[in-house]
Amino acid sequence: MPIVTITSLDDPRIADYRSLRDQELAQRADPASPAAHRGIFMAEGELVVRRLAESPFAVRSLLLAESRVEPMRDLLDALASDVPAFVAPQRVVNEIIGFNIHRGVLAVGERGEPAEIGALLARRGPFVVLEDLCNHDNIGAIFRNCAALGGAGVSVLLSPRTADPLYRKSLRVSMGHALLVPWARLDRWPDALHEFRAAGIRVLALTPGAGAHDVREIAAELRAVPAAPAPRIALLLGTEGDGLSAAAMAHADQLVRIDMPPGPTGAVADSLNVAVAAAVALHALACATEPPPRGRGQGEGDRSTPL
Repeated sequence: MPIVTITSLDDPRIADYRSLRDQELAQRADPASPAAHRGIFMAEGELVVRRLAESPFAVRSLLLAESRVEPMRDLLDALASDVPAFVAPQRVVNEIIGFNIHRGVLAVGERGEPAEIGALLARRGPFVVLEDLCNHDNIGAIFRNCAALGGAGVSVLLSPRTADPLYRKSLRVSMGHALLVPWARLDRWPDALHEFRAAGIRVLALTPGAGAHDVREIAAELRAVPAAPAPRIALLLGTEGDGLSAAAMAHADQLVRIDMPPGPTGAVADSLNVAVAAAVALHALACATEPPPRGRGQGEGDRSTPL
């Protein structure tokens, strides 16, 4: 990997890193790179940059503060020889928006070709399907939840209007897991949900509405089925304000809710944040369809959530 010294933020070689909005990055193409025709994205902070290097996405370049070169030496040595590492004095890196987040470690990744829907639906699951979620914090948190609770076969499918998992805030909140958990967009919405049923995947729509079954009942039902392999499940979640559309719920095999007991004042909350709801439902269903995990438990592993 060539190390290139940068002395000014105006250097055209680091144009990707200059105060561009995520939407502009997504539309930026490099004619010399066949994988970049669908745009690029920014990874901020050491953890997210390292996960980018582990992911299927190509690394286009790195930008490091001088003080971060040695701590990142192992990654620099592991990356392809044609990926430049731009190194700049602290005063230059300080000018890049968000220094308190990236701490002098940034990278640009290439979006490349989208994942094949058929290939994702062939996975074991579970599948998390998001309809029109627009909050990047929630998108990132759901990907982190999927990585933690969904097991090795988890995938995420997005409606056309769902926010981009590769936007900087989504990536940060996901702690880079949006680069590792497979995902794709469903172009024909909600008709594309027919493909789940055709693939033998049971679609559960999460809603607080009337007629929904407690997710614990569904989990108990799944545990009682001596099927091998375990049933494949898709969990359908709606937008933060209005929830799932009637059209999307019409494609579900079953409506599912999370029962909540009365609080200290006797009142019952009407709903949960969508990322929290995804975590609760994923955990309940994973316990019913997956063997007990043998990895790290709560309190281990990633100990901070960069926002």
